Amino acid sequence: MRSVTAVLVPALFCAAPLWAQDDLETPDAFAAIADKAERSAALFQEMGKVLTHPRCLNCHPVTGGPTQGDDMHPHDPPVVRGEADFGAPGMTCNTCHGAENVTLTGGQGSIPGHEPWSLAPVSMGWVGLSLGEICQQIKDPQRNGGKTLEELHEHNAHDGLVGWGWHPGAGREPAPGSQEIFGQLTRAWIDTGAACPG
Repeated sequence: MRSVTAVLVPALFCAAPLWAQDDLETPDAFAAIADKAERSAALFQEMGKVLTHPRCLNCHPVTGGPTQGDDMHPHDPPVVRGEADFGAPGMTCNTCHGAENVTLTGGQGSIPGHEPWSLAPVSMGWVGLSLGEICQQIKDPQRNGGKTLEELHEHNAHDGLVGWGWHPGAGREPAPGSQEIFGQLTRAWIDTGAACPG
């Protein structure tokens, strides 16, 4: 049996995005890691498969507006963040994005939808950050919308907009695993000390 370090170190430095890897493991897959902090960091590494997937990254930009698609190309039509991360006056997000996904009449893709539909605040942008930096950011109430770890678990496990990532409509790859597993990983990560990958 290979050591956890032998498995995790290559994963941290691989050229492919985390989301390109296999499906999401459940917390049980990390039970053999005896060191609590090491197990916690490994759990967050697994959560990173979701956090670094285009379904999350498209709406968590650091600058500018959202991106779209699995290739994360600029939003078309061009949009700006606007006040309250909801677009510019006269062209807010809900101008095009309704309460649910709408398949295009030609059947080639869809317009994503959820109520509400908006960008994550700039303080929650993590495009271009390392997984360790994302971890530190989402634990920080000054940069995560004022959430406690318990509220972060609730957000990851039950928020409908987060859940949209697994039901993104025609033409989009869903995030790996399921919101249920993502919530379980978040719970286990918190319960083991919410350690961050190095």
